[in-house]
Amino acid sequence: MKYNQVCFMGLGYIGLPTAAVVANKGIKTLGVDINPKVVDTINKGEIHIIETGLEQVVKQTVQGKTLRASVNPEVSDVYLIVVPTPFKGNHEPDISFVEAATNAVLPLLKENDLYIIESTSPVGTTDKMAANIFSKRPELKNKIYIAYCPERVLPGNVLHELIYNDRVIGGIDNISTDKAKEFYSTFVEGELHSTNARTAEMCKLTENSSRDVQIAFANELSLICDKADINVWELIELANKHPRVNILQPGCGVGGHCIAVDPYFITADFPVESQVIGKAREINNYKSFWSAEKIRNTMLEYEIKNGVKPKVAIMGLAFKPNIDDLRESPAKYIAQKVMQSEQDGFLIVEPNLKEHNVFKLTNFNEAYEQADIVAFLVAHNEFKTLEYRADKIILDFAGVFRR
Repeated sequence: MKYNQVCFMGLGYIGLPTAAVVANKGIKTLGVDINPKVVDTINKGEIHIIETGLEQVVKQTVQGKTLRASVNPEVSDVYLIVVPTPFKGNHEPDISFVEAATNAVLPLLKENDLYIIESTSPVGTTDKMAANIFSKRPELKNKIYIAYCPERVLPGNVLHELIYNDRVIGGIDNISTDKAKEFYSTFVEGELHSTNARTAEMCKLTENSSRDVQIAFANELSLICDKADINVWELIELANKHPRVNILQPGCGVGGHCIAVDPYFITADFPVESQVIGKAREINNYKSFWSAEKIRNTMLEYEIKNGVKPKVAIMGLAFKPNIDDLRESPAKYIAQKVMQSEQDGFLIVEPNLKEHNVFKLTNFNEAYEQADIVAFLVAHNEFKTLEYRADKIILDFAGVFRR
């Protein structure tokens, strides 16, 4: 099928790379974002996020006039909803951005259009949006195609994985599933798996909840090992020699818009049944609190022993290594937590950011040299170039030195 134009509602960490990949296939692509600065940046062939190889593709497609950005949607053949789905203060999912994006394209929908939600959503969201569309545009009933297809990409390798990863695609009916598969086949080389919308929605939540549970085991193990005076990194390496054991690496918590958020979409709707999933969330959140307390106690011990307050280097703010994404970052939470009572004496490091609106950033080499206490919260590649210093108190929550 020939697509005259594809419209992406949202130009964030998933929306922009996906739009760029589609545009790179020669398909006329419009990206919509409510932030005029983002729109202006993209229309200049530049990017507002860090992602390997993305700037080159955006520049090529903008110059080739297959990609452009706007603050308003336009009539298209395919509409993809790729907006954030955060949770409210009580950990209930907030689909207001999905609803707003849907309402924005509602007047533009026409017969044979394809509407796809990619945003992580609670089970039933696609059906709810379909009901919303048909209640306001009843003439479109059975005349447009509606489906859900979650992304499953790794930040730092998004462009590759958008093309080569398998995708799960679920429509509100079989023909919607087929039409969505037809669209994704224009740029996805991985296998396209058919299901229904509710199963596709739950599949996304299940994938990230599974990861959260596995990380919780590693984080809980790290708490036990700290108390038992055992090197958790060595322990996991040895345990993983078992042919059927594959324990993940612990950290200072879990962040990002997926693993730290998606399990709540299940626990909010199924609170009685999701016991393991809910407990994993508690453990991973507690690991961040515990890490902050570990730093604060180490600072107090240093001051009591030496009679002066220590200089503390907080190494990393991103939610995972080698990216600039701070969404739901446990490292950022820890930095804020340890700096609650005092602002002086801290050296904040995040090599993937040029500046931050709250923290004054310091070069990682300078911070490591000046600090008395060094807390590694993220295992950025830059940190792995540092030599272990026995003259410093090193709190390695990220396994930079594995000791």
